[in-house]
Amino acid sequence: MVKFKDSLPAVDVLGRPRKVPPAAAGARPNQGEWRDRSIGDILAELRSLSAEQVERVLEHQRSSGVRFGEAAVALGVASREDVLYALAQQFHYPYAPDAPDSPRKFSPELVTLREPFGPRAEAFRALRSQVMMRVWSGSVGHADRAALAVISPDSGDGKSYTVANLAISLAQLGGGRTLLVDANMRNPRQHDIFDVKTANGLSSVLSGRSDGKVIHSVAGVPGLFVMTVGTTPPNPLELVERPAFGLLMRKLTSQFDHVLVDTPAATHGSDAGVIAARCGAAVLVAHRHSSRLSSLQELLGSIAGSALLVAGVVLNER
Repeated sequence: MVKFKDSLPAVDVLGRPRKVPPAAAGARPNQGEWRDRSIGDILAELRSLSAEQVERVLEHQRSSGVRFGEAAVALGVASREDVLYALAQQFHYPYAPDAPDSPRKFSPELVTLREPFGPRAEAFRALRSQVMMRVWSGSVGHADRAALAVISPDSGDGKSYTVANLAISLAQLGGGRTLLVDANMRNPRQHDIFDVKTANGLSSVLSGRSDGKVIHSVAGVPGLFVMTVGTTPPNPLELVERPAFGLLMRKLTSQFDHVLVDTPAATHGSDAGVIAARCGAAVLVAHRHSSRLSSLQELLGSIAGSALLVAGVVLNER
């Protein structure tokens, strides 16, 4: 059973519902508006609970000895997802529940946002811990400030899914800035996953044609930023082989706490190996039901001669 944080009654000293700022119809208030408020206050506003409903919840809370959130769920005036959402606001934890009335629709692939308390999100938190220790830990990490490239042998292995959720899990640590760069200039996907539509992106920067904003914050996930590909170029390999790409990676790693890079599948060419070498560190993604051992060995062999930290292999069962 989920244990809820102790809450203050959602009524004032005269027994009247607390007055809260009105929210736009169908919208949830910003996280900053709820961080210092009780579960009762948040649920009362979230579900527009009447004074009578609040009193019923309080009475059930007193008689049953449970927390306000548990009482609200037991009486059917709030859902378990509502309580988890309220807790997430109090603990500064980005959470986008997959609910019909949720005002923002995130991609189903972003399980760390849509199902942050489920087993798949927990797996990404475990991956985050390993990556932090192997790449960004001062004691055992890479000597220089490294970006982390996510590479795989074939399309459909789950690179974009893995790097997107890993980026969110890093941002959920709080207190830092995480940047996800889509360097898959053959089949880019991060602009769709994060719903960022722009003609300016990595290809614009590398070709010297950038004339606008190329780094975008992700609404609802404090500390997370995305650089999409922008316009898909005809010469992706040449762009990442130029010195400009390595210089860009060094600049970005000096400005962000964590930089992750999505890459093309190795079957599309040598882009992934070049990108990984410029980043300084890589994680290899394999798909449980389709990746061949020979393909994995070939990819590892192609990067074996570079000064590259291979942090590990992720087995994607999705």
